[in-house]
Amino acid sequence: MSEHPDHPIGAPDPIVIAVDGPAASGKGTIARALAKHFNLPHMDTGMLYRAVALNLWRWGGDMASEFEALRACDVAAVDPEDPELRSEAVSSIASRISAYPSVRAALLERQRQFAGQPGGAVLDGRDIGTVVAPDADAKLFVTAAPETRAQRRVRELLGRGLPAHYEDVLVDIRARDERDTTRAAAPLAQAADAMLLDTSELDVDAAIAEAVRLVEERLAVR
Repeated sequence: MSEHPDHPIGAPDPIVIAVDGPAASGKGTIARALAKHFNLPHMDTGMLYRAVALNLWRWGGDMASEFEALRACDVAAVDPEDPELRSEAVSSIASRISAYPSVRAALLERQRQFAGQPGGAVLDGRDIGTVVAPDADAKLFVTAAPETRAQRRVRELLGRGLPAHYEDVLVDIRARDERDTTRAAAPLAQAADAMLLDTSELDVDAAIAEAVRLVEERLAVR
């Protein structure tokens, strides 16, 4: 990676790691583990869209209106620890408003600034390797079979004391995949230089170990 104007001479080069993938693939868990392993800050970009969705929901806004969704993009007052951010209602709204080009554009610069920190960063989302940080030093595309992802989401919801039915969750997972991969603005796609990591048959520890191996292998040949 070329030197950044703010990068001190003799200091280690910054490391930017992009982790993309569909819902419940394990990308968030893997990204957090990579951030810890490489001692880097981490951003779950999906939480930005959830924060917009939470604003819109609390204002009683119409998620079918791109204008109203854009007005909800001032997320500075949203508490990142607010449990409502992980509710299914907010998740569903976030999935829909993330298709709006104006919403994505409003949040893009914040993500790029995070990625551009002097020491680097780890970001996970749907378009990190293709749009937010196309020059990332290492890119992972984390995926898993829809049925596996639905089972994981059901366990997660039940573990939080929320009702969950496998068939309903599977339908929702497939609908989200369809929206994410077919939207006009920054669709979910594996970057040409991203390493594929299928976690369908891997437990958490094995998935993290493989992610670390792949990233270290890629960084070794920078």
